Amino acid sequence: MKNYNFSIKCRQEFNVSSSIIWNIISKESNLDLYHPFCKKNEVLSWEENSHHDRLEYLNGVVLERKFTSWNEKKGYELNIGRKNGRQSHVSWVIENVSENKSALSIEVHPWMINQGNKLFQFLPFQLFVKPQLKSYLNSVLSGLKWHVENNQITPKNHFGKLSWFS
Repeated sequence: MKNYNFSIKCRQEFNVSSSIIWNIISKESNLDLYHPFCKKNEVLSWEENSHHDRLEYLNGVVLERKFTSWNEKKGYELNIGRKNGRQSHVSWVIENVSENKSALSIEVHPWMINQGNKLFQFLPFQLFVKPQLKSYLNSVLSGLKWHVENNQITPKNHFGKLSWFS
C-alpha cells in the first residue's frame, strides 16, 4: 500500500453477524440503501474480479469508486474520485466482535491532503479536512446501522446535512 501522510478512520458496531454486514455492503448499488448523502449509486461493473460504480451525492457531485481489493466477507479497498481525476484511497474492514455482533471500520486517505510536505498539511488536515470527513464517515456508518435496525432505506440527510455532500 502507498505511504500516506494522513487518514481518518471511523468504526461502528452492529448487533448482527459480520456476514449480514458483508451481504449489505457487497451488494450492487448498496449505497442506495443506507448512505444518507447518496442521490444515486449506479453500477458500472459488478463482477467477480471487477467492481466499479458511480456515486452521485445529493448536491450533484459525482465520484467513481474503483475497487482495488475484494476480500470476501472481510471487506474491500477502493479508490474514489472524479472520473479521470485524483483519487482518495478507502478501506472498509469488517470484524467479528462476537457471534451476533460485528463492527465495520472505514478509513479514508484523502488525496488532497496526502501530497507534498506533511508539515504544511498538518493544520489544514486537523482544522478542516478531519472534522468534515469524520462527520461524513460517522453519518455513513450510522446510516448503515439505521438500515440494519429498521430494514428500510435510510432517509436522506438523516443525521444532518454536510456542506460537501448535501
